[in-house]
Amino acid sequence: MELRRDPGKWIGKKAKAGFRGHPVGTIIYYGPDDRRASKVAVSIIPAAGAEATELRRWFAEIGDVRKDRTVLAEIAAFLRDQQVRSVVMKEGIFGCPHEEGIDYPSGEDCPQCPYWAGRDRWTGEPDGGVAELLARLGLQI
Repeated sequence: MELRRDPGKWIGKKAKAGFRGHPVGTIIYYGPDDRRASKVAVSIIPAAGAEATELRRWFAEIGDVRKDRTVLAEIAAFLRDQQVRSVVMKEGIFGCPHEEGIDYPSGEDCPQCPYWAGRDRWTGEPDGGVAELLARLGLQI
């Protein structure tokens, strides 16, 4: 698997190629809000139905890990070293970078990331969706 000069492009192209078999590399970005990714978690799933066997994380105190060439090059090298045949990458940011039960108490919202309080990780919408939010504001659709 040859790594191009632009590791971000290589990763994106690999993800867009779809399922090509196992092992599968998964890439998920996390951030304090929906604009800046301060953490990326990359795991390797070796076979269908298997749990992830490898997990690596990268962090950025400032800036965005999605634009950090060093981080992207390390991710690409990790995926190459693991001989992944497929890459699955969630578009956008999948919630707060802090870990519930480790960085803050289970069942509570992260005190460092108020943007994600009461939001659905998958959609970024307030829990209950737009209709519930509008109802809370006294508006109707």
